Amino acid sequence: IDEIDKIASSTSALGPDVSRTGVQRGLLKPMEETMVDMKVPHDAVSQMEALEEYRRTGKREKKAVNTRNILFILSGAFNGLDEIVRKRISSAEIGFRSEQGSEEHPSSYYLRRLKAEDLLSYGFESEFVGRLPVNVVLDSLGEEDLYQILCNPNCPVVVGKKADFKAYGIDIHFEDEALRKLAALAHKERTGARGLTSVIESTLIKFEKKLPSTDICRLVVTPGMVDDPQGELKKLLANPDDPACLERFDVLAERERQEMSQVLVRRADEFEELVGFRPEGSLLELAVERMIEKGADEEEAVLFLKEQLDGIERFRASFKEKHGMDLDFTAAARDRLMSLAVREGDSDALCWRTFANYPLGLQLLQEKTGRSEFVLDVNAVDGPDAYLDGMIKEKYSG
Repeated sequence: IDEIDKIASSTSALGPDVSRTGVQRGLLKPMEETMVDMKVPHDAVSQMEALEEYRRTGKREKKAVNTRNILFILSGAFNGLDEIVRKRISSAEIGFRSEQGSEEHPSSYYLRRLKAEDLLSYGFESEFVGRLPVNVVLDSLGEEDLYQILCNPNCPVVVGKKADFKAYGIDIHFEDEALRKLAALAHKERTGARGLTSVIESTLIKFEKKLPSTDICRLVVTPGMVDDPQGELKKLLANPDDPACLERFDVLAERERQEMSQVLVRRADEFEELVGFRPEGSLLELAVERMIEKGADEEEAVLFLKEQLDGIERFRASFKEKHGMDLDFTAAARDRLMSLAVREGDSDALCWRTFANYPLGLQLLQEKTGRSEFVLDVNAVDGPDAYLDGMIKEKYSG
């Protein structure tokens, strides 16, 4: 439960409404153990669902959940709580120790000395505090922490911005030094990881508005671009085919592919247990392509490959059921189908569309040869009709 500090009552008459203590008391029983009814009188949707269920089954079933095995984690900013702790510590120290206590400390220094009485002073009920046996203090994100967030392959800020530019047909990569400068700017805003979004938006907003109307399809975010977005945009528009910029883009693109491949290789055992195969060889390349093209993380990419492989097997099973013939593919043909499916997203439909004329053609071959099993190679995927015509001509001309 986030923003839990907002339900703390205030001892000041000008503070928050004291009814916030009622919210605390309402949470007491769920935090301990109780049965929570999933259908309440003021919820019109749940009442309509209950009525529909009664019409269908003739029974009124009461749905409830027991909170005994639910772990409650409460979080919040708790602005001003460090000041309450500081006052308590200062009033408890006398003599020489009180002079030591007068030196400045970060808020985390005081929050790590938090006691239940401080939470009571902040505005929480004693019963509510008693149900929270563990207190954890989170340190503020430093500049290096923000940089590491940006370096993460699955960083939603970077992945989202790449997707924004990809929608306009523009591939974008970030240089390390540029990420460090963005992290430094975000750290100055003192808004945590949220600052990353604002600094990246302010840096790239002019490029995102201007580049879609040009022929530029590759962009490298450099340190100079972070320092002077407007100036770098003018340079880019004046010389869009600068060989140095294109070379930097190619280096970053290749490094990204290698990093993604390494992540997939490191997690190969995990993926084998999850989907039944290891992302190796052509499957590894296809997973990386999916991650780059769609901004998917490594698990999403591997699960997508699993769906496409299953789609090919569904096609084979359905083809046999409908037409009484076994249709299989060589490794190269299967790889080509998977490669096409990565772009189209539905291997089952792709197979039916590609081999739409095969039921009748293979039936002719079956009547001529008596065979009911056919293995198709990569040429059948690249030119299905020509490949089928060649098979028929070969058998009937002989």
